[in-house]
Amino acid sequence: MRLIGMLDSPYVRRTAISLRRLGVAFELEQLSVFSEPERFSAINPLLKVPTLVCDDATVLVDSSLIILHVERLTASHSLTPLAPGDALRDLRITGLALAACEKAVQRIYEQRLRPEEKRHAPWVERIDMQLAVAWRELEQELAIASPPLDAERATHGAIALAVAWRFCSAMLPEWTAGIEAPRLRAFSAAAERLDDFRAFDFDLP
Repeated sequence: MRLIGMLDSPYVRRTAISLRRLGVAFELEQLSVFSEPERFSAINPLLKVPTLVCDDATVLVDSSLIILHVERLTASHSLTPLAPGDALRDLRITGLALAACEKAVQRIYEQRLRPEEKRHAPWVERIDMQLAVAWRELEQELAIASPPLDAERATHGAIALAVAWRFCSAMLPEWTAGIEAPRLRAFSAAAERLDDFRAFDFDLP
């Protein structure tokens, strides 16, 4: 299997860490849809990351679908909690973390790609509100209990949460500095010390 995309995408990084945690061998090809669109298009004309090229040459997109496919291949290991209540809570954490990623990406695009005279202030304010709500909800979830991060019990929610906070704090440092989130900061720091996260770290822009 080949995983295509840059690690400064939270979706690519989430997928890479999850696949490693699932014990699946894969090759990571760091191609950028922005600086190398022609090379990327030859693999996936949709120009969407992450892209997974399966062993039979099937091309998959979307981090959640890629991870679902690979998890089904590894019957001996899963990132989904066994207990229904724990699985439901993990889905909630995963959804909130992915929503935070989505809003952070939108915020970055507004800052770096859209000309200042074309930015719509109410839209940016809405993105900031949604992002702040996602982090507030996640901080409250961690106040209840932290999802497991260790190699034997790591969950989808734990990985998505840690990846999302690292991405947002790296790409939007001034914005993130204003967020009151001591549990999120501690959880992210603990995650980033683990081998699976260190193996797929990325350079700051």
